[in-house]
Amino acid sequence: MSRDRIRATVLRPKYYVGQKWKTLSSDAVYKTPVFDLHRRRAGHPKRGERDFFILEAPNWVNIIPITAAGEVVMIRQWRHGISEFTLEIPGGMVDPEDVSPMHAARREMIEETGYDGGAIVELGKVHPNPAIQGNICYTFLAEDLRLVGQPESLGAEETEVALVPLSEIPGLIASADIMHALTIAAFSFLHVYNPRSTRRLLK
Repeated sequence: MSRDRIRATVLRPKYYVGQKWKTLSSDAVYKTPVFDLHRRRAGHPKRGERDFFILEAPNWVNIIPITAAGEVVMIRQWRHGISEFTLEIPGGMVDPEDVSPMHAARREMIEETGYDGGAIVELGKVHPNPAIQGNICYTFLAEDLRLVGQPESLGAEETEVALVPLSEIPGLIASADIMHALTIAAFSFLHVYNPRSTRRLLK
């Protein structure tokens, strides 16, 4: 099914039957280096006015880096939210100096893995958590990569690089060895929209 046909199926007008809330005011009640907590006052024609709390964060990127041998260059990273290591693909925030999300994705890939190489293509984008966040996470694919340097040790990040055959990814998701939601979303994009050059590696 083509991307346009999928969008036409999902975005039928009959699903949009509600009335929109209108933002009346918004103010930051707490700021951190990662996100700001905003109190948003919103009004609705039938439900009146209420306060909602929103996490304001920059847009994010992640990228599926694949070597010529068909291995995904992944990261094992300590995550404080779960106090455990996760197996995930490289990613991070779009910084103000990044000229585009694609530029941010390549930068994150090189910093976290030391790999670089061929062209990068965008696979898709998601809202990470639309209930409380307004930002977007863009997903990219990079193929035929080679090691060009050593990963950078940035701040308090505890990471190591892991080369995983692309053919093993579905099993790692099914076994819950990969549980990072945005990583799973990225591989879902690859499964639906993957270029012909990667189909042979998924078999």
